[in-house]
Amino acid sequence: MNLSSLLAAHASKGRAVRVGLIGAGKFGSMILAQAQQIVGLHVVGVADLDVAKARASFARVGWPAERYAAKSLGDALKSGSTCIVDDAALLAGCDEIDCIIEATGHPIAGVRHALAAIEGGKHIVMVNVEADVLCGPLLAARAAAKGLVYSMAYGDQPAIICELVDWVRSCGFELTSAGKGMNFEPRYRYSTPDTVWGFFGWSEEEVAKGDFNPKMYNSFTDGTKAAIEMAAVANGTGLDCPDDGLAFPPAGLQDLAQVFRPAADGGRLSRSGLVDIAASQEPDGREVLNNIRYGVFVTFKAHNEYARACFKQYGLLTDSSGWYGSMWRPFHMIGLETSVSVLSAVLRGEATGSSKEFRGDAVATAKRDLKVGEMLDGEGGYMVWANAIPATKSLAFGGLPIGLAGNVRLKRPVAKDAMVSFDDVEMVRDLDVVALRREMEAAATSRAAKAA
Repeated sequence: MNLSSLLAAHASKGRAVRVGLIGAGKFGSMILAQAQQIVGLHVVGVADLDVAKARASFARVGWPAERYAAKSLGDALKSGSTCIVDDAALLAGCDEIDCIIEATGHPIAGVRHALAAIEGGKHIVMVNVEADVLCGPLLAARAAAKGLVYSMAYGDQPAIICELVDWVRSCGFELTSAGKGMNFEPRYRYSTPDTVWGFFGWSEEEVAKGDFNPKMYNSFTDGTKAAIEMAAVANGTGLDCPDDGLAFPPAGLQDLAQVFRPAADGGRLSRSGLVDIAASQEPDGREVLNNIRYGVFVTFKAHNEYARACFKQYGLLTDSSGWYGSMWRPFHMIGLETSVSVLSAVLRGEATGSSKEFRGDAVATAKRDLKVGEMLDGEGGYMVWANAIPATKSLAFGGLPIGLAGNVRLKRPVAKDAMVSFDDVEMVRDLDVVALRREMEAAATSRAAKAA
């Protein structure tokens, strides 16, 4: 609650919080929209493979052209302006930059960028949840070993869920579940980039007028993004993914405490301590009353009759028994809020959520019967969706993470709705990232064996 004061004190000493941003897409643009308003925060450089597109992002969010016209990072540091580059390594290698924001959304590139930033002595704000769920616990450990912060991005739902989880535990309640709202119906699971716009209710003319990425939108629609984010929340909070994957039970505000409690007490969870999604649509397409499509939530339990009575006295939304309550945030503003993570990392040395252990995984799962020789097309594509399951189950099966399920060839057939394993594919590309993932898996397996 005192970040702005800490920033003001920092700036009064003549030192700005210096930031490098990798990726100037939608999330990056939202970060830039607010960064120009924050005194003491200096975006030194922005790296994007498409420099022209990055310039367009600056113009779109209202930056004066002279503010992003620096010819080099050195020039940007001297003038207080921003330099646009096409090589992220330049940001990682700039000694004066305090923190790197990775916002590309590409899992392979994101892992490499994070490693380079850590090697360069930079804190990391990992907008790229795809990379985080692929190798986050390992990246966090490497950052910590160098005294650096590896953080989820505040404004994105996983970080805000972690904040609510921390609130529950800091208050001494029994944490029951955590999750987010989302527009989902079971039929969305098999959406493809060709069908996705119909699920949004958009015409071809409306799509043609916008700058929309069909694979990105399809990842949200088919449930892949939900699996990625909930696995990341599991890794950051110690909660678990359901054994069979997310159930997406429909629930509005008035239902959260009733639905997201254990089945033994009348809820929809197999047990306490799970992540899941509050769907904003009924299976038949009807909209859920008071849904939290853009929000996040936690449910928790009173520890005694006194606390239970207080739930009622102070207007908490509870289940029918009064023992379970819910807390929620109705919105998330993604990049408009991410400066909170940057300032927390640099000024407090604290993450706004971070992957602590390999506890949840997002495993590639077939949308249709897949044949030998076909090339998987990754997140949001035509061939696979991601299933959020416990890491122990993924490790036992040898599950292929969704972040490695792009541009790989099948050497065995996979039936519709079956998970894809490492043994089903030929891994011939991105072997450096594959090796990091395998290192993280081996460490998790070793810890589990010792604990047993």
